[in-house]
Amino acid sequence: MMLNILSGGAAQGLVRSLAPAFEAETGLGIAGDFGAVGAMADKLRAGAPTDIVILTAALIAKLADEGLVVRSSITDIGRVETALAVRARDPLAKADDAAGLRAALLAADAIFVPDTKASTAGIHVAKVLAQLGIADVVADRLRIFPNGATAMRHLAESRDQRPIGCTQSTEIISTKGVVLSGTLPAGCGLATMYTAAIPARASSASQAQRLIALLTSPDASELRSQAGFVSGLPR
Repeated sequence: MMLNILSGGAAQGLVRSLAPAFEAETGLGIAGDFGAVGAMADKLRAGAPTDIVILTAALIAKLADEGLVVRSSITDIGRVETALAVRARDPLAKADDAAGLRAALLAADAIFVPDTKASTAGIHVAKVLAQLGIADVVADRLRIFPNGATAMRHLAESRDQRPIGCTQSTEIISTKGVVLSGTLPAGCGLATMYTAAIPARASSASQAQRLIALLTSPDASELRSQAGFVSGLPR
């Protein structure tokens, strides 16, 4: 028996860390997809069997307006910051301000990012490149993947000379072979609240509620922090 999940890639590491405790308590494993939030929302809209969704707060609110998730089940998990990544063997990339970020990106011969049209971090990266005035300059250096976790795996395996990555901190932390090089500087940063909810057509709603309780419990605060989540003010 499985609990079906559709989630942004940002929550994959945290869900994995709590999966053994959830299965021990409920007898259910966790199956489903982790990827760009826009793609996950579209799967829910298309009728994919789903017991729990974990997406951005703004997108969850939209799904509630569409009647696709139970509004009373909506629960914030925490904020996730967009950050830079480098291979574990490479020196950290410094970006203390916008000028430093611009220099770090221009110095890279490959920039690994998630989907720039459907993922939270990827959309933001595209905006930042335009903001810094280097979108055209680095266009041929972009290595775009369906989600941040996949982008980071490819960064870890990259044979480029000076590669860099940019995605959400949780996806960097949970990927072997890459390290977090710092969050994006003021004026270029993005902190996104991730939120869980139960779909209106969930077949295992009570078990989904239990997973939400585990994900947000005080006992899991250290796991959330280790995974890259930071506490946020209640909405």
